[in-house]
Amino acid sequence: MEPKDLKERTLNFTVLIMNFIETLPDTRAMRIISDQVLRSSSSVGANYRAARRAKSGRDFINKLKIVEEETDETLYWLEVLEKRKKGSKVVLGELIEEAHELLAIFVTSINTAKSNLSLQNLKK
Repeated sequence: MEPKDLKERTLNFTVLIMNFIETLPDTRAMRIISDQVLRSSSSVGANYRAARRAKSGRDFINKLKIVEEETDETLYWLEVLEKRKKGSKVVLGELIEEAHELLAIFVTSINTAKSNLSLQNLKK
């Protein structure tokens, strides 16, 4: 996947999360969960953009690890909503699937970057 496509995909993910949480009931628990999932999901795209501007291979890996953590946290909150049976089951299922896919992409990217960094160090 091209970095530009992933940049757009993470942006769309945040927008879809925003649209979804606006449909949730206005209760104390849902406000707290909504805030958490909105913070973590918006952090995915913001930190991915920061990773793309990394100053070095190590910096890129470190920033991408933050993206991985934020994606996993978003997945956690989505699973909480799923367990509570809140919101559209279909939309929530699609968001969970997208979170899993993004997480897999970021983990693969981190592993590839680590491998490339190791190869660079061997050539020195």
